[in-house]
Amino acid sequence: MEEIRRSVSVPAVQPESPVRRPAPRAGAGGEPEQVWYAAYGSNMHAEQLARYLLGGRPPGGVRTYPGCRDGGLPTRTVPLLLPGSLYFALESAVWGGGMAFYDPAAAGELPARAYLLSAGQFSDIAAQEMHREPERDLPLAGVLAAGREQLGPGRYETLLCPGTLDGVPVLTFTAPWDPAAAELNAPRAAYLRNLAAGLVDAHGWTLRQAAGYLSSRPGAAGHWTAAALLRELDGTVGPAGPPG
Repeated sequence: MEEIRRSVSVPAVQPESPVRRPAPRAGAGGEPEQVWYAAYGSNMHAEQLARYLLGGRPPGGVRTYPGCRDGGLPTRTVPLLLPGSLYFALESAVWGGGMAFYDPAAAGELPARAYLLSAGQFSDIAAQEMHREPERDLPLAGVLAAGREQLGPGRYETLLCPGTLDGVPVLTFTAPWDPAAAELNAPRAAYLRNLAAGLVDAHGWTLRQAAGYLSSRPGAAGHWTAAALLRELDGTVGPAGPPG
């Protein structure tokens, strides 16, 4: 039964439009029942997120995810812009190459994808990102009150609440360190395909736009060019879009 569960192809929830930005936090704590999980890395691709929810191994990856305690699919998903920027650092044990991290203090806006999930599902996704078994709910009152809370030293153990959507808190996670001191590392093509698929699906970007954006991020810049990345993505994700 477990192997069947991991192999099921899950239809994605279609993203709503237009692109949203989080409203300011109210500053109140308390433990929420639902949250918007703001994915900015490979989980922007709904099929990749489904592996965190249901369990399974992604194409090109070397790890089988155990899945969440509650494997229900998100009831809503919206394209999202977060204040800050994306960079790639460290070495992924799943994909090899650099992993995506969020710098909320950087200039600009970060394209992301928000999924409406239970607080328990968000906790289980965070646990799997840290290669732990999904077995307990995270305390979320602190991050809802302060906007940021470091639960541990791990690369995805710093929780962020950049605001709310429709009164529901938006949550994500990133690394605790100063991005200026991060060990930058170029991501691999298999990993970038998931990011590009999320940008195409949620934000309506062309592959050309996705390749230009991803190849310009710290860690990828200087290793990937937009043209080289587009060649890796072409035919694997969606339409390349017009030249230029």
